[in-house]
Amino acid sequence: MCSIMTLTDKSIKEKDFRGSFEETLSRGPDDSGIEETPSGFMCFHRLAIMGLTPEGMQPFSLGNDKVICNGEIYGFRKLKDELRTKGYSFKSDSDCEILLPMYREYGTKMFPMLGSEFALVIYDGERDSYIAARDPIGIRPLYYGYLSSGAVAFASEPKNLIKLCDKVMPFPPGHYYEDGKFERFENLTDVRDYIRDDIDVICKEIRRRLIESVEKRLDADAPLGFLLSGGLDSSLVCAISGKILGKKIDTFCIGMDKDPIDLGFAKETADYIGARHTAFHMTKEEIIGTLPKLIKLLGTWDITTIRASMGMYLCCKAIHENTDVRVLLTGEISDELFGYKYTDYAPDAASFQAESKKRIDEIHMYDVLRADRCISVNSLEARVPFGDTDFVKYVMRIDPELKMNKYGCGKYLLRHAFEHDGILPDDILWRDKAAFSDAVGHSLVDDLKEYAEKKYTDSELKEAESRYPYCTPFTKESLLYRDIFEGYYPGNAGMIKDFWMPNREWEGCNVNDPSARVLNNYGKSGECCVKIQRTDSAMNGNAHAAMQEAI
Repeated sequence: MCSIMTLTDKSIKEKDFRGSFEETLSRGPDDSGIEETPSGFMCFHRLAIMGLTPEGMQPFSLGNDKVICNGEIYGFRKLKDELRTKGYSFKSDSDCEILLPMYREYGTKMFPMLGSEFALVIYDGERDSYIAARDPIGIRPLYYGYLSSGAVAFASEPKNLIKLCDKVMPFPPGHYYEDGKFERFENLTDVRDYIRDDIDVICKEIRRRLIESVEKRLDADAPLGFLLSGGLDSSLVCAISGKILGKKIDTFCIGMDKDPIDLGFAKETADYIGARHTAFHMTKEEIIGTLPKLIKLLGTWDITTIRASMGMYLCCKAIHENTDVRVLLTGEISDELFGYKYTDYAPDAASFQAESKKRIDEIHMYDVLRADRCISVNSLEARVPFGDTDFVKYVMRIDPELKMNKYGCGKYLLRHAFEHDGILPDDILWRDKAAFSDAVGHSLVDDLKEYAEKKYTDSELKEAESRYPYCTPFTKESLLYRDIFEGYYPGNAGMIKDFWMPNREWEGCNVNDPSARVLNNYGKSGECCVKIQRTDSAMNGNAHAAMQEAI
């Protein structure tokens, strides 16, 4: 992770905005700089991941043009070779140094070529203008606001802009900004024609594409680590990575000190794949004491995001304090593609697809925001294999009739895709969904609710209707989060669209809490959702060889 910030005029002097820029120093503690352009300022905090030498520091310049980017351009080596044939030379091993040559060659048509994880600002010296762009899912954060002069400002996080702009908003994913207008350059979720191949053909493609996505994200000059909850998604990422790298990987998990559900499953997975595994614990006192800081770093009031962030933040904090790991692979975005527990209640395939589209389109305000802030504030970089643009586009095009849970097990296609590889134990591959904020231990949410109940009266909750007409808090817990949020980001609740909740229009989903625990189909966390008998070939090791050969 890095931090970028751009002011497109000089109505504010450097000494007056430097403090705002320093708010995100933890995103890039290795080097920092502020450069003037003829009309404004470009600011960069560096976390060195690719090209660790000083030559990799940004902004990069080419003639009078400049660029700052928080991102990873996977496959940049091939693009760099192509640019060399066009006469460009490079001084560093940084992936982002290719951006200005690409801008010279392709203009704004370059953005779909950059892949899955970037947020950038280009200064065009010939036109004295600025172009900003963000990846199609919003994995890398970018926000914008307007200065009192009317000029636009861009930054990695809202806390960079909150003292400079009256209103701060998320930069829309898959768009670029030029000459005062947002233009969409890629849309991953509008599907015109569905893939209706045989289920085994589809699962073979899911498997191939996920392996390729993971492999791309293992390219780093800094040490790698892996978040491992013991659930399906993170376990697959870890198992595939271990096979590709052909060595022990470092995995990490966290759970409550009382009732950690995930820790046992994470250890089972780590032992099975031969990982060096570390488990951390958190306490009720730590949770309550961390809450204000957590909401400030997140920039959200959403219940689900805050609950799920607590364990992730404290886990990443421990990783930062106890290891040399700089890059973390995670399992986010699988649920939005293949289904949650509540999408089992989708009344038909069209509804399932519409819900998946909504979740992917908005994920930059929820799970992706959570992963970015919890990891980056601890000077680490997040990489998200399930968010690969090619993978997302393919899964979104699969006939939703096949993605719906008609198999007695959610995410069946993803599980079936790796059923015969033998890279995970059966009880992990077929483990039923347990939401992260529940699976670290049910006491986490219970402790937060108890704290809020003691803090507020029923009448104070009722008064929230007049205090907060936008996305009014509906529980004491949500009021607690909103009050803390407003203390740091007053009047900017609109950065988040709504509470993340199951689709209340569906039968079985009209609930007053976002936790999967309140749904009738939750079951017992960790149980296998179906019984699967593996073939002999899968059990005798041939599948392991097949996986290695495919990789």
